[in-house]
Amino acid sequence: MRVLALPLLALAACTTAQQDRLAQDAAKQAIRPVLAERLPGVPVEPAVDCVIENASANEILVLAADAVTGPTASTVEIVTDILARPDTITCLATEGLPVLIGQL
Repeated sequence: MRVLALPLLALAACTTAQQDRLAQDAAKQAIRPVLAERLPGVPVEPAVDCVIENASANEILVLAADAVTGPTASTVEIVTDILARPDTITCLATEGLPVLIGQL
């Protein structure tokens, strides 16, 4: 019981910003394989950042949980929905496209 309580206490000691960062970092682990499969040839890291920037807090928490079990159909659906948003498309064009062109 004490082993389980220690990580929970450590997380509780984090600031809200630190908790958000931990959730975002975990969510990125679930997003990367989906983007690699769905957007072959697109630089993954800028695309991951665009997805994170345009995801809701709830979506980030669900994606963070998916990082533990691995991507699921739900992961793909959430990431696909986020990719379809106008702000995400704009982000991909401004952040991902220059990296892609630089690789040519």
